[in-house]
Formats: sequence, C-alpha cells, structure tokens
Amino acid sequence: MSSSSAASQSSPIAEASPLSLCAREPHVPADRLVAEMVPPPRFDSVRFSTYIPDPNQPSQIEAVDVLEAFAAGLGGAHASGAGKARRGFLGFGRPKAPKVPAGPRGVYLDGGYGVGKTHLLASLWHATPAEPSLKAFGTFVELTNLVGALGFQQTVQTLSGHRLLCIDEFELDDPGDTVLVSTLLGKLVDAGVALAATSNTLPGKLGEGRFAAADFLREIQGLSAHFRPLRIDGEDYRHRGLPEAPAPYSDEQVTKAAYATEGASLDDFPHLLEHLARVHPSRYGALTDGLKAVCLTDVQPIPDQSTALRLVVLADRLYDREVPVLASGQPFDQLFSEEMLKGGYRKKYFRAISRLTALARDAKSLVTH
Repeated sequence: MSSSSAASQSSPIAEASPLSLCAREPHVPADRLVAEMVPPPRFDSVRFSTYIPDPNQPSQIEAVDVLEAFAAGLGGAHASGAGKARRGFLGFGRPKAPKVPAGPRGVYLDGGYGVGKTHLLASLWHATPAEPSLKAFGTFVELTNLVGALGFQQTVQTLSGHRLLCIDEFELDDPGDTVLVSTLLGKLVDAGVALAATSNTLPGKLGEGRFAAADFLREIQGLSAHFRPLRIDGEDYRHRGLPEAPAPYSDEQVTKAAYATEGASLDDFPHLLEHLARVHPSRYGALTDGLKAVCLTDVQPIPDQSTALRLVVLADRLYDREVPVLASGQPFDQLFSEEMLKGGYRKKYFRAISRLTALARDAKSLVTH
C-alpha cells in the first residue's frame, strides 16, 4: 500500500479542502433576480396551517384569520379547515374570520422580530391562487436591487402583471429608497397588484423594539389607504422553550468540522467582513450557493455600523437558506456594541443575533458527529 493511501485511510478528515466565502465573487444577472422573487428555502413549505401561534397571544391567531380572508379575496379558496382545527385546539372559539374590506389592496404585518411575520407573509404568497410567475416575494433590499438592475420603468412593467407582491423587511432608514419604492408601489397598485409587507424599525422610533404601523403608513405617503395594519404581538419564537445557544467552539473544532463536512465553507471572520465590503449585498444570496454549512473562526465584535449592516444581510440570507453556522471566538450575542443595540438599527441587530443563534444551534451536530 502506498504511503498516500495509508494516510488517507488513517486520517479522519476528508481529503477535499472546505470552500471559502472569501474566494467567491458572484455576478448575478437581472433575470435571476426576477426568477428568485419567491419565498426562500426556509419558507418554501410553510403554510397558514403550519404556523404555531402562541396561545397567550390572540393577535397571532387573528392575523392568520385575516390573511386567509385576504388570500380568499384574491380569488383563492379560504383555508378555513386548518384554521378552525387550530383555534379549537387552542381554545379560541371565535366566530368566523372577518372579511378584508374591499378598499385595502394591501396588508402590513406590524410586530417585533421572531413573532412569525415572514412565515405568515410566505404563507400568504403560497395561498394566493396564481402561478409562481404571477406573484413575487422578496425583501426590501432585493426589490431595490431589482430596480437597480432593470431600471424603474422595466421593473414596473415586469411586476404590473402580478397578482401579489410581498415585501419582507421594508426598510425606512433610507429616505431615497423609501420614496423610490413608494412610487413603485403606487404604480403597481394602479395596475391592480395586491401588496403585503412587514417592516423594520425607523431610526429613533424604537418604542417597544417594534415598528409602529402609523410610521410605516406615513412613510409610504399616498399608499396608506391601500394598507390594512395587522399588529402581531409575542416573543421571539426561535427561542421559545428552547435551550440556550451553544457556546463558541475552539478553532480546532471548527476547522476539523469544516474539513469533515461536505459542502462546508471555512473562513476567518475578520477576513470575511473585509470581503463582504467588496461584494454588493444583492449578491449575498449567490455568495452562499451550494453551501451546506458555514464555519467561522475568530468571531469578534463588529468594528463599525456599515460592517454590521452588511453582516445583517448575510445572516438573513443564511437563515433563509437554512445554512448552519459553526463558530469560534466570541458568542453571537456579543457581535454588536451596546451603542449599536441602542441605536436606530437596533431591531436589525437583534434579528441578526436571533437568527445566527438559531443557526448555531443547528450546527451542533457538525461537531457531535
């Protein structure tokens, strides 16, 4: 037996080197941006019937009722059977869901992070009776990227034939983008497109750590009459009744797991942050194509706000795609400074911590195995 054969049999580490996010510089054509305006993999199979409301939060069950009725108003069968069974199980014997008034052509889901707004938004997309090519789902950032790639008029033409446009994480911290998207939505409403949205916190409007519907309606200017606000109260479901996130692992554990896991990437965290500055956030989804796990060494607190906001986008794309994250260094709840967690982007950072913690929990098996 050759020495190389003996080495390959004795080593517990896979021969192939892990992938590297820092080595990737994806280019995303405009037609891919349009084709990918569907619920991401994590929300591909969600439905109203799979939403698990907190029995202590009646507003969560009411939101399901109203959204089911909204889908029915768009021409679909009202999925009332599952809703009735769920309400009976939880003891909420309420009357039949109210119909959405004929006036509003949109709904706005107002609530904190982790109450299931994206789950409900994706469920609405799935329940709307139209071919996938006639309904669109994307984040606010993805929508502005689409306008940048196609141009405003072409984006209007592309989306005008749709029955429904769902916008997750509507961002109001950039006045220019807000006016741009508000104008776009006005054109789409005129074309008969129904709208649904969730939103991020406006700087200085922290309140309870959630965004206020009145602020959303004011920021989208003349579109307020087209939206019906739905407040959804509750705690972050990602950590409801679950054990605490695992503590960070050692560099050696993370490296070994990366080599032993097919389709895993391995990057030094500070270098990854530098690389993200060279890749447009619209390409972060493509940056994660084909990854089965992300392994990071030397996780450190984020040095500045621009870097922090880029990491938030990457965390969202990894969460959407259900990519576990194994890390060494500092725990994820220490990524953002106290000043950041009290500032205008507070809600984004808490969402990133919540999602990265969930992905870290998913990655435990990489080391266990």
